[in-house]
Amino acid sequence: MNYSARLFVALQWLLPKHLLSDVVGWLTRVEGGILTQLAIRAFVRLYGVDMGDAASPATDSYASFNAFFTRALRDGARPVDDAPDSFVSPADGTLSELGTLHPDRLVQAKGIDYTLLELFDGDATLAARFEGGSFATIYLAPNNYHRVHMPWAATARVLRYVPGELFSVNAVTARGVPGLFCRNERTITVFESGPHWLALIMVGALNVGSIELVLPTARPARNRPHNNQPAHISQALEGPTLARGAEFGRFNMGSTVIVTASRGCLAWNEDARAGLPVRMGAVLGKVLTVDQDRR
Repeated sequence: MNYSARLFVALQWLLPKHLLSDVVGWLTRVEGGILTQLAIRAFVRLYGVDMGDAASPATDSYASFNAFFTRALRDGARPVDDAPDSFVSPADGTLSELGTLHPDRLVQAKGIDYTLLELFDGDATLAARFEGGSFATIYLAPNNYHRVHMPWAATARVLRYVPGELFSVNAVTARGVPGLFCRNERTITVFESGPHWLALIMVGALNVGSIELVLPTARPARNRPHNNQPAHISQALEGPTLARGAEFGRFNMGSTVIVTASRGCLAWNEDARAGLPVRMGAVLGKVLTVDQDRR
């Protein structure tokens, strides 16, 4: 890492990350009229956001910055591959890492890894379901679409909310903060599909106002609850069953999604590799066995 990268990482240890994220979260929800519109237009120009994919392409149609940031897509903008055995990308972004768990370790960055047990916040039962399985980490940049969808049809069985830090999750920080995704706040949702298990882990980051899930039994996980005392949440779920491509949640500002699948579930595409840009609905791999009733 060069000097500027080291300084960037070092500053994050010192910054009041939750306070800054609270302030940003509040500002993004302010309906500021012309000031909000100017901020949105500046953001679109700065990051090259493609508004042609949006359900409402006009920037002045959004009353707040967060409404713009979590915008829906127009119909057909992200076709979801419909082959019975397709495992699709849950989000727009960049594949930071992907591969096989050996037997329980995930790659964070070159020379840095972490364990399933750490990722699942010490829950040995959940971690054991994915030993020897597959994983993919997708980084959502500021210009990406920020809703997360199901990569495969499955039924929700467990939800965990884990409070923690709010380091940035970009490539520079991933190379400089060991165990980054296990330090940061995150929601862990474990799904069942036939003989297989799937987990979607949404990782909070600096300036992420909150993570919202569609699960009807789950309250949204916010970086700082109103009582200002983050608490672990763990609950068993009896569904719902979500179809492949169905919306699962969203980031109110950007972050990272980690997908894990149980052993014997997936074969990644040969061209799937770290650094590859991906779009929601595009095929990342093939499910090795398919329960046709859960398509």
